[in-house]
Amino acid sequence: MSALLRGVLAARSAQLMRGHGIVQRANLYSKPAKENIGTAETAVGFLIFTVALLGPAGWVLANLESYKKRD
Repeated sequence: MSALLRGVLAARSAQLMRGHGIVQRANLYSKPAKENIGTAETAVGFLIFTVALLGPAGWVLANLESYKKRD
């Protein structure tokens, strides 16, 4: 292990032993949507995601026999 990595680990463990662990906080501010999204737009969005995710897997499964053949 390099001396640099040992130094980083030692500093990190010393910091955690003192109780000054890293605290992550998110500052969230929300407002109402500028435009409401309709049911049709939501359905189209879900359809596009479904085709994009499941389409290639369906293509491979539909053509599995041709992929098994060796040339």
